[in-house]
Amino acid sequence: MDPMVSLVRRWAVEWIAAADPSVCAEILAPEYQILIGGYVLGPRERYIEGTVEQLDRFPGLGLTVHELIRSEGRLAVRFTEHGASVKLDDRAAAWGGIALFRWNGEQLTECFAEEDYLARRRQLAGERCDPIDRPSPAPWNATHVEPDPEAEAVVRAWLATGGFAGAELDDAWLGRPAPLLLDDPETELTELFSAGPRVAFHGLQRGRYAGGLEGIDAAPGSEAAHHLVGLVTVADARVSEGRVIRDRLGMQRALAGART
Repeated sequence: MDPMVSLVRRWAVEWIAAADPSVCAEILAPEYQILIGGYVLGPRERYIEGTVEQLDRFPGLGLTVHELIRSEGRLAVRFTEHGASVKLDDRAAAWGGIALFRWNGEQLTECFAEEDYLARRRQLAGERCDPIDRPSPAPWNATHVEPDPEAEAVVRAWLATGGFAGAELDDAWLGRPAPLLLDDPETELTELFSAGPRVAFHGLQRGRYAGGLEGIDAAPGSEAAHHLVGLVTVADARVSEGRVIRDRLGMQRALAGART
């Protein structure tokens, strides 16, 4: 098994799914940190403490892997976390996420991630648990694939348009509405890499609020932003498929706070 893939397998199976922090000293570098929703959680011990608090909310949490790509010093994995909240009468939820990892050749050093916490909140508020997307049959068999600069250039240009044509947003794969939330967006990338035609990215989009979020009264046209992460495929010089997850909950909270 590819050594970086092996580390991420242990991250998914032994750490997140098994909620066993003892493995972290082996798979995560002391300086390990995660950037998610605009917050940096690290170094390693602080990250472990913060993550254990989240795992305690969902004892028995499961993690299903759907896609995994591996390139030079980088790896991206798309997954669904699913479990029942002990604080909410064991209501169940399943929510998507994408994580992009870096390593130092021995341990994971950094992660750029987003999870669909707005979908999780919707389910925990009383809706039926969403179905879990189809798992990858053999994600841990992934091997190193050389990057493709042309595919990366296509995705950079695609992100500049702000339209996400060809990709599914958030929980839209379930038939739920996932409108564009920003007019005239500009994207600031924190990470982007490719493994052949597969391209993973993480960043921040700023623009003017276009509407589309429930529970807030912010006027369209207000300055707004959301973090995002994606894993897409380039074919014939365009994005042909993929998944993008936006931090809609963080954006909702920011817009609501701006009105108080």
